[in-house]
Amino acid sequence: MIPVSLSKIVITETSDHQVIVLKELEGKRSFPIIIGLNEAWAIDRAVKGISTPRPLTHDLITKIIESLNADVERVIISDLRNNTFYAKIVLRQDGNIVEIDSRPSDAVALAMQKNTPIFVASKVLEEVCKTEDCF
Repeated sequence: MIPVSLSKIVITETSDHQVIVLKELEGKRSFPIIIGLNEAWAIDRAVKGISTPRPLTHDLITKIIESLNADVERVIISDLRNNTFYAKIVLRQDGNIVEIDSRPSDAVALAMQKNTPIFVASKVLEEVCKTEDCF
């Protein structure tokens, strides 16, 4: 697993497709993931620390996880199949690890709320960054 960080959010209100860019913490490689507008806004709000009067979807998910005495331990971009990224949200509850299948956009949105570490499987990073200058 390779630790990465969110290096960029590109929001274009006139498009259904938004972009986040994840970058290696200890390297130069980075790659884009296309996400939806709602997820982009959720990530942007979390990064900027903007709260809403009522919980939105990702806020609600975080509250549910907390109410179950669990923590989001890490997020993993785990696979790339047919140009689609797959992710896992790894929870710790009472010493047990629970992995939940997720879209990367939702996983990153949750990670940004609590400054949770994000990792990319080596095989995924190698696939999207076949050259040194991948993005």
